[in-house]
Amino acid sequence: MNTTGRVLDLFSCAGGAGWGYKLAGFEVDGCDIADRPRYPFDYHRGDALEYLARLIATGEITRYTLVHASPPCQAGCALTVGTNHSQGWGGTHRDLVAPTRELLDLTGLPYVMEQPNGRAEIRKDVSLCGEMFGLGVLRHRNFELGRWATIAPAHRKHRGYVRGHRHGVRREGPYVAAYGDGGGKATVLEMQTAMGISWTEVREELTEAIPPAFTQWIGTAFMTARQGVLV
Repeated sequence: MNTTGRVLDLFSCAGGAGWGYKLAGFEVDGCDIADRPRYPFDYHRGDALEYLARLIATGEITRYTLVHASPPCQAGCALTVGTNHSQGWGGTHRDLVAPTRELLDLTGLPYVMEQPNGRAEIRKDVSLCGEMFGLGVLRHRNFELGRWATIAPAHRKHRGYVRGHRHGVRREGPYVAAYGDGGGKATVLEMQTAMGISWTEVREELTEAIPPAFTQWIGTAFMTARQGVLV
């Protein structure tokens, strides 16, 4: 298969982001601190930032065309800073956005850093939503782009509510809640179908996943930008 380059997928989880880059024509290598036997590409288990630092120090980072990083988001995500904080739930979380960016800058390569809506301190160069791709989830995600740029797509109007209970009210709608348990949250099969993910049936992996359509769009936009045309 002809490829457009190789992506390093850091904090890869089960490979939602990686699969999107594959669909865009890239080869993909992943790294995650947890055991991810269902990850569909070559994979290194270990601390993502330590691994990236080693690749930089040895020069092996030069085999990559693009670096994607999805550092843990609990410190700044909407759930942590909103409902959990107001209720006194949860604990403290280390913010890995700044140290991740520092190393991404040291690679000298174009990069993508992803975070959900919330207070994570990243540039929102591109924001994507499942409605843009006809998905059964909204899954708003923000992307900081380093050493490249593209035109952000318009955010389409949602067609209705996310199905389930929220603040004691049950609503129906065209989107499923692909996070947590109870309260009308999506089943494993519903999450797989809504996000376009078939290779894992692990609920925790699905609730953390980026729909591949997001990074397929990002990867295609990157290659188009490299050719001198913004999309």
